[in-house]
Amino acid sequence: MLLSWLFSDPLPVGSKAPPFVLPDEQGSLVSLEQLRGKNVVLVWYPGDDTMVCRQQLCEFRDRWQLLQNHNIVVFGINPQGAESHARFRQKHRFPFPLLVDEGQKVGRLYRTNGLIVKRTVYLIGKDGIIRYARRGKPSVDEVLAAADR
Repeated sequence: MLLSWLFSDPLPVGSKAPPFVLPDEQGSLVSLEQLRGKNVVLVWYPGDDTMVCRQQLCEFRDRWQLLQNHNIVVFGINPQGAESHARFRQKHRFPFPLLVDEGQKVGRLYRTNGLIVKRTVYLIGKDGIIRYARRGKPSVDEVLAAADR
């Protein structure tokens, strides 16, 4: 099917999160392995400074203290470049990094790749197991509830 990429499901809850290393907007490398022991939220979003993407990431920004209370770190991810990410992050004062997934290589591992990035939120538990996976723009509270399971 020509549009099968559009209808693929995220990785299943309970599966091991694929390892990755990606640069953030400042060129620092972020490794999933280095984050073991923390709850990790990965927010794949289609474009920097577009309406829904901005709203979604601002919701995580606005709940930052609550997220930190649950030992959660957050990363926004898409294939746009470091300069675009840096402008977007600075403009909206995101307290979390934006990762550059050039060529959607990691997106392929997480089933978020395609003609455009499939908006998807994952929560990876402290043990590296996926605890939450959903397409779209789930509420921060819904993602938080998965961290408490």
